[in-house]
Amino acid sequence: MMNKMVVANLTHRPIRSVITMSAVALEVAMILLVVAVFYGYLTGSKESQTGVGADVMVMPPSSALLPGLQGAPIPVKVGDILRKMPHVTDVAPVIWAFSQKPLEIIYGIDLASYDALPPKFVYLSGGPFQSPNDVIVDDYYARMNRRKVGDLIDVLNHSFRICGIVPHGKGGRKFLPLATMQDLIGAEGRTSVFYLKLDDPSNIEAVTNEIKARPGMEQYSVRSMAEYLSMMNPDNLPGFNVAIEIVIGIAVIVGFLVIFQSMYTAVMERTREIGILKSLGASKLYIVNVILRESLLLAIVGILAGIIISMVTRKVIMDIRPIQRLYWSNMWVLRATAIAILGALAGALYPAFKAAQRDPIDALAYE
Repeated sequence: MMNKMVVANLTHRPIRSVITMSAVALEVAMILLVVAVFYGYLTGSKESQTGVGADVMVMPPSSALLPGLQGAPIPVKVGDILRKMPHVTDVAPVIWAFSQKPLEIIYGIDLASYDALPPKFVYLSGGPFQSPNDVIVDDYYARMNRRKVGDLIDVLNHSFRICGIVPHGKGGRKFLPLATMQDLIGAEGRTSVFYLKLDDPSNIEAVTNEIKARPGMEQYSVRSMAEYLSMMNPDNLPGFNVAIEIVIGIAVIVGFLVIFQSMYTAVMERTREIGILKSLGASKLYIVNVILRESLLLAIVGILAGIIISMVTRKVIMDIRPIQRLYWSNMWVLRATAIAILGALAGALYPAFKAAQRDPIDALAYE
């Protein structure tokens, strides 16, 4: 009987109920999509590094975990030292350049050494660099932007000709010749990182110790790929969790205020109905229970709508922009659900207790 009354109360004011459910749906969708973008960028960076095929990375002291944030401070000549070390079979200098339009990391590579890191580039069309103004792109970028070999594209505010298209997954989505990248960012004779391939991955520790023992290289950051990837998590990225918490906080406030306003208005509009219920023997707990059940039902429908909106939006974005990695986690769905329910119940508490405190005589006399 109580549940029937709850549903009847909500359908009696359909516009208000839809607006309230939409606010909860917006709250949930905002949380899930922000998490999808932030964690998607992090996951994409890890996947791209895994696909390079190296065993060890040598980076400058105090280097940033995410590529593209540290410039190119390492002299390329350091590579000559690394190549002479035992167990090192290939040394590939790479420059990571951060581009804002669009947001991506451009790779400046020495093609011969980079291609020696397995797997080698497989050209779906075109081939290697033919001139300093050539660029290699991956299949995702080419398909999304409808580009083919010979087309001109803008990279770091300069025009480049697509010379080859390769499968995605081996680092970046756009590759420039190392010397060209050095000229573009003013880093002549320097690089961002050295990727090392060893004769046997079991020699990683020995090679790391050898590098650290070399005079002048004690402060360099030398990590195995497994160690580097394990460190690429939100706890090690300054501001990552703070940004997510800020967005979640805003979403919770929005959901709380809308539920509060909706339930408070509902209580004011149903003053006589509440008086009738209390005159028929309804307890304060009964009145509170009715209001909270209404809020919970609105929240549940809003949560389901928010999850569906998030999934559809994520699929549409990934279909339109396959280069955009969007993370999805059932754990975050549960977190968003819990946050929305708690916010909805908190927003309904004051209106519920205010309704329970109504005097039945005053309520029946209310016009």
